[in-house]
Amino acid sequence: MAAEPTAHELLRKHRPTLDQALEAIRTRAYWSPHPEHPKAYGENGSLDAAAGKAAFDALLGNRLDLADQPGVDDWVGGEVSPYGIELGVSYPHPDIDVLLPAMRAGQRAWRDAGPELRAVVCLEILKRISDRTHQFAHAVMHTSGQAFMMAFQAGGPHAQDRGLEAVAYAYAEQVRTPEQAEWTKPQGKRDPLVLTKRFTAVPRGIGLVIGCNTFPTWNGFPGLFASLATGNAVLVKPHPRAVLPLALTVRIARDVLAEAGFDPNLVALAAERPGEGIAKTLALRPEIRIIDYTGSTAFGDWLETNAHQAQVYTEKAGVNTVIVHSTDDYQGMLSNLAFSLSLYSGQMCTTPQNLLIPRDGIATDQGHKSFDEVTADLARAVDGLLGDDARANALLGAIVNPDVKARLEAAAGLGEVALASREVTNPEFPDAVVRTPVIVKLDGAKPDDEAAYMSECFGPVSFVVAVDSAADAVELLRRTVREKGAMTVGAYTTDAATEQAVEEVCLEEAAQLSLNLTGGVYVNQTAAFSDFHGSGGNPAANAALTDSAFVASRFRMVEVRREA
Repeated sequence: MAAEPTAHELLRKHRPTLDQALEAIRTRAYWSPHPEHPKAYGENGSLDAAAGKAAFDALLGNRLDLADQPGVDDWVGGEVSPYGIELGVSYPHPDIDVLLPAMRAGQRAWRDAGPELRAVVCLEILKRISDRTHQFAHAVMHTSGQAFMMAFQAGGPHAQDRGLEAVAYAYAEQVRTPEQAEWTKPQGKRDPLVLTKRFTAVPRGIGLVIGCNTFPTWNGFPGLFASLATGNAVLVKPHPRAVLPLALTVRIARDVLAEAGFDPNLVALAAERPGEGIAKTLALRPEIRIIDYTGSTAFGDWLETNAHQAQVYTEKAGVNTVIVHSTDDYQGMLSNLAFSLSLYSGQMCTTPQNLLIPRDGIATDQGHKSFDEVTADLARAVDGLLGDDARANALLGAIVNPDVKARLEAAAGLGEVALASREVTNPEFPDAVVRTPVIVKLDGAKPDDEAAYMSECFGPVSFVVAVDSAADAVELLRRTVREKGAMTVGAYTTDAATEQAVEEVCLEEAAQLSLNLTGGVYVNQTAAFSDFHGSGGNPAANAALTDSAFVASRFRMVEVRREA
């Protein structure tokens, strides 16, 4: 049996990684300690592909025990993979009147451990999650519908990067104030006033993480680790269709906390019965002082309006827009957009929805292209990218829930279809619902069309919207971001004035902008330690992943003064 890690051992093991993370968020340069390639795993305690798949399979049809989490009054489950597999995993259902007091009991020792020790304990949790990346990949795949490679990367190393990034920001903010200061105020001929002041970062209370269906780890880890690193206990309430990845996370966290000498109940799971709606109940409990939420605008707005006792961080919905004005790499632009529209069947909060194109066409390196030509060429690019079913399955994954499928089917009736969606068969998972994107042409001058493109249509649905000019496109972009929000904005232009106008709108409306992407970086991808996911400055989200504001209100600095 392995020896329990001491504080000294954890510091020796993880302090260099923490220092590198601090440097990365300072420079914004590329860095990641978590390998993206599946073949990088299998040594130093990590699971290789076969062992990870076996570890996932061993979970199916069984109870996932959480090391004596208190207040268990039932076992619940019911997850069905978007690929058609019944997972059959059951999880402890909490009696929250028992669980919440138990979670608070360990906070004093966790607070007193200080920012550095808390940070390296968090890094040990992340290291053990990283070692099980292959297992997590299958868990994410079969709860979110992501294709395996995307589930491996986005649900594994990229999510782990975001968790580590949150720890780094949390540590930096807590140590900005010294632990102790000697304060001396001169009094002229009298003796000076001398005080010793001690400053302690104290947690707000229990953090509640309300998980999402599509990216349970990528969206769940930042809030979980930001709250834990700042001294708070964390209760994880997964989406009922995506419990397994976060339940595994909770189990690992509890093991590490116990081994390091802390109360494992600092991290707990709140799985719910079908239709129970436990998130609303938990969100209003006085013990819950922080809430992290990713999901629909309606529930995000409800949390912001009603959970007055808590600091609420929300990522909701937006209408992501790309302006297509001109380009010096027409084929590169089409290829880049086709991939962006197709990845994970558009089931990303960062996927472009509206493509604004001047109705008189655009200038390109291949000559002038009319509005209809650009639309048709984009449709052909998507069709070509997804023409092979094996490649289509690897990019599209599966439709995550019936609501997405219903929106996709209804979109064809909203305008002229430039590219019809088609059904793709997945030979490995014949029950998976796999559909290619639909592209619909709309007129930005028609009020009836505006109702469609000014609403989020989450899933593989994109609108090509005809506008009168670049200036009109910029103003429509401004109105869209201001009224509906946007997680991402893209633009293609070779005109300096148009580029400046788009950039100014994004600065004024606080939207993250990508310009003229034609290579292997896409508007719907963000890199931890460098890119900000959301801004917190428009209706799509009230927080950014990850910045100082995301962590600073999770703790308060309390001072004790004594006369020297």
